Amino acid sequence: MAENIGEATHFIQCDVTDDYMAHKGKLDIMFSNVGVAGPEHPRGIADLDLNQFDQVMQINVRGTLAWIKHVARVMNMVPAKSGSILCTLSISGLMVGLGPHPYSISKCTTPRIVKSVANKLCKHGVRINCIVPGPILTPMELEQLRQFYRRASPEQIREIVSVLRELEGVKCEEINVAKAGLFLASDDA
Repeated sequence: MAENIGEATHFIQCDVTDDYMAHKGKLDIMFSNVGVAGPEHPRGIADLDLNQFDQVMQINVRGTLAWIKHVARVMNMVPAKSGSILCTLSISGLMVGLGPHPYSISKCTTPRIVKSVANKLCKHGVRINCIVPGPILTPMELEQLRQFYRRASPEQIREIVSVLRELEGVKCEEINVAKAGLFLASDDA
C-alpha cells in the first residue's frame, strides 16, 4: 500500500517489543496500529493466565509506547520539529465486555499514553491523536468472534459485526479509518 502513495512513503514492519528504531531522514507521520488480542479463553478473570496477559501488554502497551518514544525523538529533531503521530485504539478499550480481558485492558491504556505525552509533544510541534474504530471485520476481529461465538457460522459472525458497527445508518469500514487518519495527519487538523 505505501508504495502506491509515492516514493517518499515508507512502510516499516517491525517487532514493536524491540526497543530500537533506526530511521534516516525526515519523518512526518507515524500510524501505530499495534494490537494483538491474546487468548479469548478463559473469559473469567479468576482463570486469567498472567503470563499471557504480560505478553499482550508487552506488545499493545509497551510496543505503542516504544514507537511513540522513538518517533518523537526523530520528529523533534531540528529543523523538523513537526509531525503527526496516530495511534489505533479499540472500542474494546472504552466499553466493557467487547474483548478478552488482556486486550481490553491494554487498549484502555492507549488514550492515557497519548494524553500523557501530548502536552510535551505539542510544544515541539508534534501532534498525537487516537483513532477509535468500532468493530470492523478484520482477520483479528473475525478470529476473536470465532472464539467468542464458537457455534456461530461465518455468516452469523458477519451479521453480528454488521449490527455492531452500524452507527446511525452508516457502517464503519477500513476506508473510514484510513480517511480519519489522513485528516488527522494533514495540516487541516
